[in-house]
Amino acid sequence: MAWFRKEKKQRSSVRERLDIPADAWEKCPNCGTVDLADKFAKNRQVCIKCGHHGKISAATYLELLCDADSFHELYVDLRSLDVISFEGYNERLERAQAKAGPSDAIVTGHATMNGLAVNLGVMNFAFMGGSMGSVVGEKIARLAKRSLEKKVPLIIVSCSGGARMQEGVLSLMQLAKTSVVIAQLKAHGIPFISVLTNPTTGGVTASYGMQGDINIAEPGAVIGFAGPRVIKQTIGQDLPDGFQTAEFVLEHGMLDTVVERHELKDTIARLLRMMLGREPAGSPN
Repeated sequence: MAWFRKEKKQRSSVRERLDIPADAWEKCPNCGTVDLADKFAKNRQVCIKCGHHGKISAATYLELLCDADSFHELYVDLRSLDVISFEGYNERLERAQAKAGPSDAIVTGHATMNGLAVNLGVMNFAFMGGSMGSVVGEKIARLAKRSLEKKVPLIIVSCSGGARMQEGVLSLMQLAKTSVVIAQLKAHGIPFISVLTNPTTGGVTASYGMQGDINIAEPGAVIGFAGPRVIKQTIGQDLPDGFQTAEFVLEHGMLDTVVERHELKDTIARLLRMMLGREPAGSPN
């Protein structure tokens, strides 16, 4: 009888295959947390578990720091030239421009930050490692002079491997040029806030990067002049763990504060109001 007999039925083995792109997931390099890349992006590349600050683009910093639709780029026509005929430099410039845009290793302009007028420069690590060449130095010099003329605070967000070797001594001259205009700002009481992100090294650290009236760094940022191996070979001593991190540099007096990425805009605006003698935002008249 059929009801006492279990009949075998063919089962379908068809499974729906989900096409998940390889770059849909991202892994925190510090704690190993794996999550959707979109979540990391929405959190400005800050790990929600351990707080590790990953790299973000210059465009993302501008979006983070500036009031909506307030940023206006300046000095967009400046271009690097192969003035010392360094082999392969023109090709590298072409590749960098295709990858990171034509603004060289820094984007400069003016904007408002919580209603305050500011001149702002943000270094672009995607352009040849944020290396400082003649264009970077010239843009910073012009932006600082604009701050001097307009009596407007200057903010520079640094992210750089140092001077651009393909421009030889001309890149090293930018240390002096930028330092001179920063000194002029100080002499006239125009605020300059320097924000150091990961990494800030070489000639940038040796010039405008550490010359702010207030020097701020993001958590965990590598800050130094030369690499650990070079320093160890030079001084012939073992180096302490984490000696080039923002926290170590802060502890030894080279920074004023370490600020998480989400708090940068409000912190800088609050400091500028204090430095300019303005009432705190939202305070009663």
